[in-house]
Amino acid sequence: MTENKDFTYLKTEKLKSRKIIELLFSKGKSISKYPLRLVYIKTDEVDEKLLFGVSVSKRNFKNAVDRNYFKRVLRECYRLNKHLLYDNLDKPYAMMFFYQTKERLSYQEINEKTLELFEKWVATKNQIA
Repeated sequence: MTENKDFTYLKTEKLKSRKIIELLFSKGKSISKYPLRLVYIKTDEVDEKLLFGVSVSKRNFKNAVDRNYFKRVLRECYRLNKHLLYDNLDKPYAMMFFYQTKERLSYQEINEKTLELFEKWVATKNQIA
């Protein structure tokens, strides 16, 4: 288990397991901060403290170039703000981050929404615990 306090997005952190992704969609909980949505689930099947993936709908962005741009922006926002999540993890989690609008928001707007979403996740997680 690697402790990740720096601003990196390591290969070991990336959510790639089909089994865990299916579990996320079937049993995962979700929180939103328009236009972003975070689906998460506690998981004991991994060594890593947090597995994280991003997704942009083909329905909203037909061109792969546009989808890839927003996926890069989401990964960058996660990379810079993940300390908020890591500081509040007690068990391993798997998370998926979605961009859910046709609007083309700027990087600054997406980063602000990411911060708000992560803070909302921390608040809801602390209410449950």
